[in-house]
Amino acid sequence: MRLHELQPQIGSRKKEKRIGRGIGSGHGKTSTKGHKGGLARSGGGGKGPGFEGGQMPLIRRIPKRGFTNRFRDEAAVVNLESLNRFDGKSTVTPDQLKEAGLVRRSATAVKILGQGELSKALTIQAHRFSRSASEKIQKAGGRAETIKTTSGKTSQSEKAR
Repeated sequence: MRLHELQPQIGSRKKEKRIGRGIGSGHGKTSTKGHKGGLARSGGGGKGPGFEGGQMPLIRRIPKRGFTNRFRDEAAVVNLESLNRFDGKSTVTPDQLKEAGLVRRSATAVKILGQGELSKALTIQAHRFSRSASEKIQKAGGRAETIKTTSGKTSQSEKAR
């Protein structure tokens, strides 16, 4: 093999297509876009997602159902039985529940439900309590303290009380 016989591997050297640089470039005139049609026009990068060639798209063929309330105030729920891990006579706040992994960090409100038994006298601060939960907390010698939500809104259950 001689030096003048050396060649790069086939397909290893790719040259950028310089379109729209005149007829001599091989990519002039229509600039590889063909004649007319949507893809030949400026901004004609194809149709959007869901386009089915003029057929009525699936998203429009299916009936609309349901409703999403933008103002829904959803609370993270914690059962009484999981609060037994805290020390007796201590105050349990929503921040402590987040640190313990009982509530997600993104939760804006916390509601305590009455599933299970509470074996310690705890002062529990939460945004809402179920009736059975507050009765069981008081029966165990603790207190259920209602606090306002971080957004400052009063929930429907607080308005009812």
